[in-house]
Amino acid sequence: MVLLVNLARVVFAPLLGEFILFFEVDRATVGIVATLVWLGSAALRVPTGWLLTRVPRHRVVLGTGVVLVVASGVTASATTVETLMVGAVSMGLASGAYFVAANPLVSELFPDRVGRAMGIHGTASQLAAVGVAPFVTVVLAVGPDLVDRVPFVSAAWQLVFVCVGLAAAVVTLALFVTARSTDLPDAGAADRDLLGAARTEWRVILTGIVILGFTGFVWQGLFNFYELYMVSKGLPATTARNMLTVIFGAGVPAFFLSGRLADRLPRIPYILGVLVSFVVSVFVLTMTTTLVGLVVVTAVVGYVIHSLFPALDAYLLDTLPDESRGSAYSVYSFGMMIFQASGSGAVGALTDIGYAFDEVFFWFSVGLAVVVAGLIAFQRAGRIPN
Repeated sequence: MVLLVNLARVVFAPLLGEFILFFEVDRATVGIVATLVWLGSAALRVPTGWLLTRVPRHRVVLGTGVVLVVASGVTASATTVETLMVGAVSMGLASGAYFVAANPLVSELFPDRVGRAMGIHGTASQLAAVGVAPFVTVVLAVGPDLVDRVPFVSAAWQLVFVCVGLAAAVVTLALFVTARSTDLPDAGAADRDLLGAARTEWRVILTGIVILGFTGFVWQGLFNFYELYMVSKGLPATTARNMLTVIFGAGVPAFFLSGRLADRLPRIPYILGVLVSFVVSVFVLTMTTTLVGLVVVTAVVGYVIHSLFPALDAYLLDTLPDESRGSAYSVYSFGMMIFQASGSGAVGALTDIGYAFDEVFFWFSVGLAVVVAGLIAFQRAGRIPN
């Protein structure tokens, strides 16, 4: 299930070039489309947190599967950029609600090894990101021969969303059957006050928002335009698209290993070390031009950024108590997602007015370095909750 909901978020990245040609729009417009996916992912996070105070987590997860099926249908039938934007928001809604409900559920299923559980869950999610570029490449290759056989479809890229919708329907049904035969935890039974949880745990929530909000802003702008960025560095279009596989592929071992490291190392120092590594790797990326160099640095960027996600989730979900975990996590998710979602739109707008990708990401890395320096200072002063 997590593979599909993450696929719904990242599948737009390798299709931005197709959208530009099909809808005859500029990069700023498709940047907005990518941003809307993540704004949609943010929009339902607090409402989902409130819903979790009244509905079991697994039922909310099942509901997100239904939303994903409908959203895939809307996106697949888009013939105007406005409809595409509606579909993008809808795909994001499903993913956002899923993560708010499923991440606390996973942590409560395995309370003695939260980092490991989040790492496995994240690895499954990352497999979607790894496969998205080859998946899109295959569909675009065979799509022209299939377009006439699928109703409401006029272009090969629309078949990508048809496939996602069909798979989501099958997996949602399978999850329903599985949940009926599983003894599920009731650790969140006392979590019944969303606002109270936000007031009580605001320090932990704010820490998570600052860490992933700023870092995610840079990451969103980077990976959504990665194909076009690599083309601007002189790579052929096919090679540039498959660089997405490299950056996401490096995330598979990152999720798996980082979750375990988060269980064994002091979490805040480990997270700060990951942030420093990400800043340095993005800076080096802007200075790299050779194919071999780009492959190596791309792999490093992918490994480092994906190491952050399970480590931060382990920190948050293990620090937050049972009586406020789901509610506080939803508030954090909303805050960090709203901030990072604008990264794609910012990159699209800046490159449209004449700034080169290298310039944009260089200054993004400088700005993030300032934030990380502030976090290190707070950590040394003992101001970050642990």
